[in-house]
Amino acid sequence: QVQLVESGGGLVQTGGSLRLSCAASGRASNMYGMGWFRQAPGKEREFVATIAWSSGGAYYADSVKGRFTISRDNSKNTVYLQMNSLKPEDTALYYCAADLRPPMSTASRAYDYWGQGTQVTVSS
Repeated sequence: QVQLVESGGGLVQTGGSLRLSCAASGRASNMYGMGWFRQAPGKEREFVATIAWSSGGAYYADSVKGRFTISRDNSKNTVYLQMNSLKPEDTALYYCAADLRPPMSTASRAYDYWGQGTQVTVSS
């Protein structure tokens, strides 16, 4: 099993920045990739970004492209989400998820393990 712990959420003003972290532990040595998803109250969970562990290749949702950057530290089994130019519509509970095998995917169902989430609130 894999355990995921998110951190770094908080309350920021419009235009501000946050850096989320997600540390993986347990049987994470062969993890293929990790992704970030978010869910606002009353809405479906949506894809934000994903990264392949070995190559570092990344894919972003159109809504965050150019503002968010996903990265990873392979030695620490940690993935990051740098969020810049935050908007009120970015307000959500952010989850990281681990994908144990290829291919890369934007679908929630493709991910095997999930963290408990970290809240990001952007004031208007």
